[in-house]
Amino acid sequence: MARIVQKYGGTSVGDIERIKRVAERIKIAHDEGHELVVVVSARSGVTNELIARAKAIHEHPSERELDMLLATGEQETIALTAIALHALAVEAVSYTGAQAGIFTDKAHTKAKIKTINPQPIEHDLQAGRVVIVAGFQGINEDGQITTLGRGGSDLTAIALAAAVRADKCEIYTDVDGVYTADPRVVKDARKLDEISYDEMLELASSGSKVMQSRSVEFAKKYDVMFEVRSSFNHNPGTIVKEEVVYMEQVVVRGVAVDKDQIKVVVGDLPDKPGSAARVFRALADANIIVDMIVQNIGHNGVANLTFTVPLGDSHLAEQALGPVFTELGGGKVTVHNQIAKLSVVGVGMKTHSGVAATLFQTLAEHRINIELISTSEIKISVVIEAARADEAARAAHAAFGLDKL
Repeated sequence: MARIVQKYGGTSVGDIERIKRVAERIKIAHDEGHELVVVVSARSGVTNELIARAKAIHEHPSERELDMLLATGEQETIALTAIALHALAVEAVSYTGAQAGIFTDKAHTKAKIKTINPQPIEHDLQAGRVVIVAGFQGINEDGQITTLGRGGSDLTAIALAAAVRADKCEIYTDVDGVYTADPRVVKDARKLDEISYDEMLELASSGSKVMQSRSVEFAKKYDVMFEVRSSFNHNPGTIVKEEVVYMEQVVVRGVAVDKDQIKVVVGDLPDKPGSAARVFRALADANIIVDMIVQNIGHNGVANLTFTVPLGDSHLAEQALGPVFTELGGGKVTVHNQIAKLSVVGVGMKTHSGVAATLFQTLAEHRINIELISTSEIKISVVIEAARADEAARAAHAAFGLDKL
């Protein structure tokens, strides 16, 4: 029999009836003799509600206290899931991230996993119990509760699969798998049977809501093959695994849109060696992830930098850059919220030309202006007007024939 890690997202455990159905699914696998570690998220909407409560009290709440607050969402779900299994006569025990031995660094609200001590989990598995673990959270060396950032339950599941040497990792969500585009936006999007780590990583970092990018990166690093599937049916999902040669036969695998980015323009920056380094060092020290970057040629002793950061980090970015401008003797920040990032992804780009030409021509035909461009070996991303993002996604999906895969 296999050792399986299952992860259930917020919609899968959104209310008591859904938690009961998840427990029934877990029981089936348990009755077949499998060892099970189950990672659960907070119920759908709970995390947003907790954040809203905190911000109703203080516009910029302490990150430590936010972690303390947000961790309660998953703790509710693990207890309810364990109780639901008890009602089905299945031995189960719930663990917080700390109890599960998940140790992180000290960065509150976006901590990184440093180590996992699987011994407590191993003990319960050997005793025949189902172990229910709170996703999204851990503990740092100072004994402080930390959270892993949005989508952190995916990372918890992948990391635990590696730590306990699971035979299988299943990521249950509210969709059947990974699609060529968001099926809510592109009606003829198709489900992929399999996709490479690199393609999944690029799609996740480009706005696909199916998986969190850090979890895919972790899976690739530790060779954890996983399946994304629906908790609302028993259909096969999408296998995410190492790239194989035949995957290059498909030039573009998917299209993603990210509307949770802002464009930051740093103007009047002194045009001298080290200015850009100081800007991005300050952002890095504030744990702000910078995506696309363009630097304009300097004129009259000043230059402009343009880059994108996550929507929720705009205030932090402005705070971090204030001291830099004082030190450099110049600089100002302008934030543009109404943007979106459109990306096309596929390992076939390594060996096929013309992808950029097709994308740019398609956007031109729809009179959609491109503000920024970024490329990697298997991805092309452009920043466009947010109001045109869905239209652009549908046009790009059709232009690359993804509806015919």
